Amino acid sequence: MKDLINILHEGGHSLVVANGDIRTFDGRGVSDLYRLLEEDSGFLYGASVADKVVGKAAAAMMVLAKVKEVYADVVSQPALDLLESNRIRITYENIVPYIINRTGTDLCPLETRCLPCMTSQECFVQIRAFMEEMKTK
Repeated sequence: MKDLINILHEGGHSLVVANGDIRTFDGRGVSDLYRLLEEDSGFLYGASVADKVVGKAAAAMMVLAKVKEVYADVVSQPALDLLESNRIRITYENIVPYIINRTGTDLCPLETRCLPCMTSQECFVQIRAFMEEMKTK
């Protein structure tokens, strides 16, 4: 995991996933994790993940993909609770009550949508709907 964290920080990446080989991603929000889950979920199964920011939406996708362990620079309490309740090892630098949007004016839209969800599957319904809405904008 230490190597992944170094790659995350030194490369300025937003996400690093290792499962046999190492893949780096630079997209915004959960877009790369979502695409990976949709197009190559097998790579996530049992993977180690280093992420800059893990909110409840990202945590839900990691649970659904059955990742093995996660490192986050920042994790929200709802995300931490979800990962721990699904027995996914998590280490982090900072814990926050919620993930804030990019402008710093409110909660992240996906955090808002996922907060009332009780399961990762419920979160994923919200995530998919959000991603579809973003395609049309």
